[in-house]
Amino acid sequence: MSAVPADLRYTASHEWVMDNGDGTVTVGITDHAQEALGDIVFVETPEAGTEVEAGDACAVVESVKAASDIYAPLSGEVVEANPVLADTPEAINEDAYGKGWIFSLRLADPGALSGLLDAAGYQAVVDAEA
Repeated sequence: MSAVPADLRYTASHEWVMDNGDGTVTVGITDHAQEALGDIVFVETPEAGTEVEAGDACAVVESVKAASDIYAPLSGEVVEANPVLADTPEAINEDAYGKGWIFSLRLADPGALSGLLDAAGYQAVVDAEA
């Protein structure tokens, strides 16, 4: 059973979003997603300053099984990519909700955060896929 922290928001495409309280969010993939991918061997992160639209593919996570696009959960500007992932992509497998974050985003519309799934809604998506 994968962890689904209650304090985060989620997308149906398995990204998590943490509100940093300053108009920015931190984005990563869920524990469920990293388990499905298997051992992660490479992460292509977006460049700081990149403008993204909600739903745009903006990062790639490669595992021993497959390469998967990571989609921007919300529109905005990439503030930072996780520098740890360049040398240790397996950080996502080890700590999907902590040191395995992928990028942070300055939101074009902070109110859009409320449109994402809560933990119960995301768990329903995972359960429906099982």
